[in-house]
Amino acid sequence: MTTRRPPWQLAGILAGFAGLATSYATAMVLTIREAPVVAVAELVIRLTPGAVAERAISILGQADKPALVAGILVLLVACFAGAGSLARRAWWRPLLVWVPLAAVGAVAVLVQRGAGMVDVLPVAVGLLTWVTVHSALNDALHRGRRRPELESHERRVFVMVAGAVAVASVGIAVLGRFVGAGRRHVEVSRRLLRIPGVTRRQAPAATSLGLPGIAPWQTPNADFYRIDTTIALPTIEPEDWSLRIHGLVERELTLSFADLVARQMTESWITLSCVSNEVGGELVGNARWSGVRLADLLAGLGVSEDADCVLQTSHDGWTCATPLETLTDDRDAMLAVAMNGRPLPIEHGFPVRTIVPGLYGYVSATKWVVDLEVTRFADAVGYWTTRGWSAEGPVKIASRIDVPRSGDEVEAGPVTFGGVAWHQHTGIASVEVQVDGGEWEPAELGEVPSVDTWVQWALTLDVGAGDHEVRVRAIGRDGETQTSIVRAPDPDGSTGLHTIEISAG
Repeated sequence: MTTRRPPWQLAGILAGFAGLATSYATAMVLTIREAPVVAVAELVIRLTPGAVAERAISILGQADKPALVAGILVLLVACFAGAGSLARRAWWRPLLVWVPLAAVGAVAVLVQRGAGMVDVLPVAVGLLTWVTVHSALNDALHRGRRRPELESHERRVFVMVAGAVAVASVGIAVLGRFVGAGRRHVEVSRRLLRIPGVTRRQAPAATSLGLPGIAPWQTPNADFYRIDTTIALPTIEPEDWSLRIHGLVERELTLSFADLVARQMTESWITLSCVSNEVGGELVGNARWSGVRLADLLAGLGVSEDADCVLQTSHDGWTCATPLETLTDDRDAMLAVAMNGRPLPIEHGFPVRTIVPGLYGYVSATKWVVDLEVTRFADAVGYWTTRGWSAEGPVKIASRIDVPRSGDEVEAGPVTFGGVAWHQHTGIASVEVQVDGGEWEPAELGEVPSVDTWVQWALTLDVGAGDHEVRVRAIGRDGETQTSIVRAPDPDGSTGLHTIEISAG
């Protein structure tokens, strides 16, 4: 009968999702950070060429990782259906699908930083589930195939077994999520944590120009952009965290969280921006960071004169090489433990991350940092520099128009324009706006506490009826004028002037 094929494929799909559910539940129960699907996704991220990764970020933004996981699941569904079709011919043929899938999952898990054999247990449980459940579903289909007079009965049995498998799979996954409360426990620890020297100071009033529509000068934690290479966030209890500083130093240092927060705390307003940010993009934010200055930590370790960088390593294995001079000069490069007066959110690096004003995050801002190796650029490269990005990554001067938005219709006459500009660790001296290629007009600037933050700008111009093109540019305190030359973010940050089009009537 032509209707026989779909049930075979359905059997494979149901068995496949049952295996995913049990592997996920096992990972949650054992508080293993990466379930197999997540581990595969992170392996794909690590193996993706830089240009491809940059293109994905530019198109999908922060949805790039959910899109990757969704794509992997779609591919898995196709494999599961294929395994179901193979079962029509012989019981062992689906193993040609199940075993390679499990092998890929095992490899992806084992290449994670710090992985051991226990981390492969979810893969083994998933493989066992695939084989067992698929065999049970296939048995009903084969009996109906061999004895046509029983086909209707066996199909009913298949439907009941399939329904039970589907319900059980969902239940197992949900149960595993509840039982595996590692992240939930860390989140409770974070909320209850009180760090001496951390204050909840509000942004200075003079930093805001009060123009609706401009990004707030202080970015709330929940709105702060997030770009990283991990899918399953590391969940680290403060008492389990430690940092090793070693390499080209006379004395190594290992710090516990208690050791770190017992040191003198520094608090600074610092703007972070991502090298992947397009001209006019939103991968930038400003917050009050609290932590311990790296210059103070390194000063007592006898750093070798041969050293010129520090290789930072995250708990999830991500690395970056940071110029040593940016960690030892007068800027507030720090091991941050708090953001806007509260312990770091998990997604922003709890319990400890690095912050370095004036550098793009891909060479400086290591979340969940656990290792600092004082070394040389000749001997160490970071995650993104192996993918063709620049080694040092100083932030480029940039500005953005927030109001009005491109495509807006405004009333002819006085129109107020506003936005933000930044050039971390250099500062902004002025911002200018141009309409339809005319004169550059200076904008009013908000006040800022240091050169390490962005600044709000605003001005009102008379705009006649019709369509108009509006551009903005910033001038740094060092005299540098933002260039109009358009360049893509790779390899060291985008350039060009943010331009909008509006209609006045």
